[in-house]
Amino acid sequence: MRICDEIEQRLQAAFAPDLLVVEDDSESHRGHGGWREGGQTHFNVRIRAAQFADMSRIARHRAVHAALGADLVGRIHALALDIQA
Repeated sequence: MRICDEIEQRLQAAFAPDLLVVEDDSESHRGHGGWREGGQTHFNVRIRAAQFADMSRIARHRAVHAALGADLVGRIHALALDIQA
């Protein structure tokens, strides 16, 4: 399974978001640190979910990282998050 699909599945399961967009941005980082042949290294995530309403920005990021799990986060070089309620 592709990493972007794993990200999407885990975030859907954890937050049932109103909006979830997961983009593999690896190709635009070709030749930079952490890039690997075949991509799946750099991701942009935009997520909107009611659960984030009472959380600080840091708490939102921590919640997303916890939902993804250390195993998945460890396989990603860069993860840009746009998180809102």
